[in-house]
Amino acid sequence: MTHPRYFAPGQLQFITASTYRRVPLLSSPRFCREFVRVLAQVREEFKFRLLGWVLMPEHFHLLMWPQPAESTSQIVQQLKQRTAASILRALRRNAANPWCARTLERLRLPPSVHDQPTFRVWQRRFYPYGIYTEKKRLEKLAYMHGNPVKRGLVWSPDQWPWSSFRFYHLGDDSILKMDRLP
Repeated sequence: MTHPRYFAPGQLQFITASTYRRVPLLSSPRFCREFVRVLAQVREEFKFRLLGWVLMPEHFHLLMWPQPAESTSQIVQQLKQRTAASILRALRRNAANPWCARTLERLRLPPSVHDQPTFRVWQRRFYPYGIYTEKKRLEKLAYMHGNPVKRGLVWSPDQWPWSSFRFYHLGDDSILKMDRLP
């Protein structure tokens, strides 16, 4: 049973969502570029502010300010649905490639699941964390930007293109521009 979520008006949300079975889909630059494209599209449609982000091989974090606050679940749902459709389409189209074939197999739902789709890209739930203070906002940004280093993917956060670090610390908005708080 899922419990309804409450999102306080004007509150920043730190969102975490993981891939199904922690499959490292986002180790593919192609899928990272697609995620960023869809994120920008959903951001434009829902008019939320994006203050930080990071893509890791098997999960993502967003620091966002949705308006209205109740749109958080719909935003994440659209982001996950659209990226899943695109990723599955690419994997199926390239199923002759061994990596794509193995990845598709790892995303296959077990026979005991009686849902319509036979594959799943994202875990069903996402995890929101309300941000109430400037100190906590800065802490979450530092956490996101340090995540690729902590995991040993790069030596320095500026080497990881799939986060907001480059925007904040290098003035680089070529991948995705961040919003500022009013």
